[in-house]
Amino acid sequence: MQTPIRFGVTKRWSDAVVVGNLGFFVEVPDNPDDSPIAQFQAVLHQTAARCAEIGTSHDQLVQVLVYLPYAEDLALFNELWDNWLPHGSAPTRACTHPPLADSRYRVELVVTVFVPTKT
Repeated sequence: MQTPIRFGVTKRWSDAVVVGNLGFFVEVPDNPDDSPIAQFQAVLHQTAARCAEIGTSHDQLVQVLVYLPYAEDLALFNELWDNWLPHGSAPTRACTHPPLADSRYRVELVVTVFVPTKT
């Protein structure tokens, strides 16, 4: 049985958890007052940085759940996503339009990523 490795642990959540070869984390933009494009760029940058923090990269994404509360943001988000994601490394992905905890947020990502075993 493998013990979870936790990053950025608080009383309520961890910034990321790695179990075996899978990492799990959630990203929301650091500044909910930014424009939609700035929030999308920020959350993609944060995702790549979180991947690096846990020992992997965003070309190893396994599954991403995309929460966009405003359906009209989908085309812009997809354009940025397509430019950010390395060719041939697309994860499974779902996108839904629920309200988020703070109505200023334009995106939230729930990420599962492959984390290679360190040798």
